[in-house]
Amino acid sequence: MNRDVLQGNWKQLKGTIKEQWGKLTDDDLTMAEGNYDQLVGRIQERYGYSREEAQRRLDEWLDARGNESGFGRA
Repeated sequence: MNRDVLQGNWKQLKGTIKEQWGKLTDDDLTMAEGNYDQLVGRIQERYGYSREEAQRRLDEWLDARGNESGFGRA
């Protein structure tokens, strides 16, 4: 699933993002509002990951969601 799909499916994904990364607050999700880089930064901040680690984890999670939904990653 690519960044555009994250933006386009933000409302559907927001709840599952919160389930996956429970340390993210509602304010974190509101500020990210489907923006990949903002979401990576929020995950990085809350979990103490490096930027690369946060991106890798988010990308893996998005890939799994894409495979489940049939979107795939571009």
